[in-house]
Amino acid sequence: MDKRPSISVFFPACNDAGTIGSMVVAAIETLEEITDDYEVIVVENGSTDYTVDVLESLAKRYDRLRVYTHRQALGYGGALRVGFAKATKDLIFYTDGDAQYDPRELKLLLPALRDDIDIVNGWKIDRGDPLHRIIIGRIYHHTVKFLFGFKLRDVDCDFRLIRRHVFDDIELESDSGTICLELVKKLQDAGYRFAEVPVHHYHRTYGKSQFFNFPRLWRTFVQLIGLWWKLVVRREHMRKRKKRLAPEEIAR
Repeated sequence: MDKRPSISVFFPACNDAGTIGSMVVAAIETLEEITDDYEVIVVENGSTDYTVDVLESLAKRYDRLRVYTHRQALGYGGALRVGFAKATKDLIFYTDGDAQYDPRELKLLLPALRDDIDIVNGWKIDRGDPLHRIIIGRIYHHTVKFLFGFKLRDVDCDFRLIRRHVFDDIELESDSGTICLELVKKLQDAGYRFAEVPVHHYHRTYGKSQFFNFPRLWRTFVQLIGLWWKLVVRREHMRKRKKRLAPEEIAR
């Protein structure tokens, strides 16, 4: 990119008290290097630790930080939908608040956002998780890539830079972690163009995963099948999109 970008950075945060502060500060320091036009958003999502206290303290110090607190958990998908809706800048970057990704690596994504690219998706160089999570993650990756016809190298990497205008065209509905699949599938089917950039993935230093437990894995499986039925078999999103678009836009 030749000009200094306009960027919204947001983090969904649930029980991330030990990491969200450093994530916000690192994001602000990085944004100060690359642009004058930015905002940082945290969507707090039903935390039971002191995440809210940390965010309230940060908000007093940083005037470009906006915090949205929800005492009733929204689900991961719900938190992402709030973040996308609240973002006001031309570009939206998001990653999780648990510090398994480094927000300073946003600088690695920007050069890949050429004029012909709409989304820059990270891919994990090496997954910093316990062995059982790595195995489950690989099974999940290959399963969804086959079911949904994904072309990305790492569809499950929540480290993305997206042009905000794409959300005028696609509508997200998922409240769970399947929102990442819904997002990529709808963007891919709508013809938006991706670039991929390698990023680091680190061991979790605080808290535990909200995803890797058997009840949640079962619910995710059920939701995955439902999403596959809607997006691959029935292709409801494409019918809705066709109704919204003018004839000349459909022909592009």
